[in-house]
Amino acid sequence: MKKHSKRYNECAKDVDGSKVYKVGEAVNLLKNFKKTKFDEGVELVLKLGVDPKRSDQLVRGAFSLPNGTGKQLKVIVFATGENIDIAKQAGAIEADGEELIKKVQGGWLDFDVAIASPELMREVGKLGKVLGPQGKMPTPKSGTVTKEIEKTVKEFLAGKIEFKTDAGGNVHALVGKVSFQAKDIVENIEEFIKHIINIKPAAAKGTFLINASVSSTMGPGITIAV
Repeated sequence: MKKHSKRYNECAKDVDGSKVYKVGEAVNLLKNFKKTKFDEGVELVLKLGVDPKRSDQLVRGAFSLPNGTGKQLKVIVFATGENIDIAKQAGAIEADGEELIKKVQGGWLDFDVAIASPELMREVGKLGKVLGPQGKMPTPKSGTVTKEIEKTVKEFLAGKIEFKTDAGGNVHALVGKVSFQAKDIVENIEEFIKHIINIKPAAAKGTFLINASVSSTMGPGITIAV
């Protein structure tokens, strides 16, 4: 059984485990928890009524949060020609073709998002065993395989997030920082939930969005109404 910190247990006393909170109530509650020494992230977890073993029920993609995440992402781009300079000027920390592929194959993974130009995907595809488990493999569905290099790099740097269902049918998303204004966190949460509902797979039957909870990085989960 996981042992929680003294602070966590103190925060948990303020949460009614039998209550389903409105989004605004939950955000105000976690913002009033005892502060940590760092600016905690705000994390949203959605339990979906899907079978994660079926590819036609996989929920995956990317979404631009209206108020960003507050996290400075490290973006790399697999590209050739003029797209290398375009990517770097847009804010990518690394951009290249063959050399960058070799670097990642060698075990370098100090980045958050990988974007690829379509013509390189045959070579980038070889990185599946390295990037797949990390959740960093470029895919058309998540918008990270694209010809619009500059636009895509800037979107991720501005707060676009990738998401996909895990083995339990849950979607996890960083939706801000505790230091954000409450209204900005609420807007991020509500807009992300709307997006997930709008992309419900046709093969998913019954209740799609089963429940949701929000928490700070080091705090207890708070069940929210959906």
